[in-house]
Amino acid sequence: MTVSRIRAVTVTACLAAALLAAGCSSSDSGSGSGSGTGESTTQAAPRADSGLQDDYQQVIKDVLPSVVQIDASESLGSGVVYDDKGHVVTNAHVVGKERTFKVTTATGEQSLTAKLVSSYPEQDLAVIKIDNPPSGLKAAKFADSTKAEVGQIVLAMGSPLGLSSSVTQGIISATGRTVSEPRSEGSAGATIANMVQTSAAINPGNSGGALVTLDSEVIGIPTLAASDPQMGDSAAPGIGFAIPSSMVKTVADQIIKDGRVTDSGRAALGITGRTVLGNNYKPAGVAVVEAQEGGAAAKAGIEAGDIITRLGDTRISTITSLSEALAGEKPGDKAQVTYTRDGSEKTADLTLGEM
Repeated sequence: MTVSRIRAVTVTACLAAALLAAGCSSSDSGSGSGSGTGESTTQAAPRADSGLQDDYQQVIKDVLPSVVQIDASESLGSGVVYDDKGHVVTNAHVVGKERTFKVTTATGEQSLTAKLVSSYPEQDLAVIKIDNPPSGLKAAKFADSTKAEVGQIVLAMGSPLGLSSSVTQGIISATGRTVSEPRSEGSAGATIANMVQTSAAINPGNSGGALVTLDSEVIGIPTLAASDPQMGDSAAPGIGFAIPSSMVKTVADQIIKDGRVTDSGRAALGITGRTVLGNNYKPAGVAVVEAQEGGAAAKAGIEAGDIITRLGDTRISTITSLSEALAGEKPGDKAQVTYTRDGSEKTADLTLGEM
């Protein structure tokens, strides 16, 4: 199973309903008040749990006005209003290299212009700002994603396939996932830790939207949908991923305050690297192209040309596996790096730096 940025797919969904009432729209010639009279005895099908339905409708009423559609010249996605000053948080891959955007509110009645504040591709997040935010612009409430629980009911809100103000429902399927986006033109593909996995349907256009709890709080920003390589990389239904709201708040607050991310909280070796192949033509490690002066690797004696093969007990075969291993660490953590130089295996103990 692999994951990919949300791309266009055709999805057919079937909803199976159980017939819980007997004699529904049928004639009963046996016993009962209609027996022998030619009359039909009909019992109405049971209604949905009105309490849960009311909860859903209240959440939609509370949060959907804070979800917008974002049009860039080469992409379409969603965003979440972050504050009453017109800041909107979305995915870095939604904004791409664009600097100006058209933003449509949930009502579809207002088409607004917005400009990029800053993009942070390493976490696939970005903040844009509406030029003239309308009065009454409603900011969403963000949950503490560290309290997310498997089985929790969530709603995904956004503009899948350009269908603005759409809502799907599901549950939190897992937490703490580390997921790597595929590389694409102009993008190295982010590796993101602590992702929230959900069964709520996520399709192209949901990127940057809202994954919302029944408390009307945003628990994550939908970003990725899983794909199955055995099915030609078509979407794997019911497996989507969202950036946790706590990380969204950390990044957005820094961008709004300083215009950029000043404290990523993400561990780094301080190298530029590339995947190398072994004698069997399979990935065999990460070659150091450059060890940044003053970085964790350089301080530990690692040099350009060395090939990293392990981080602690984790085998490193590709640049993606190295990113995923580092995603589980924090700046300041101690680590041991195993690498080869001129065919000889060496180890280095170091203190991880910050991305």
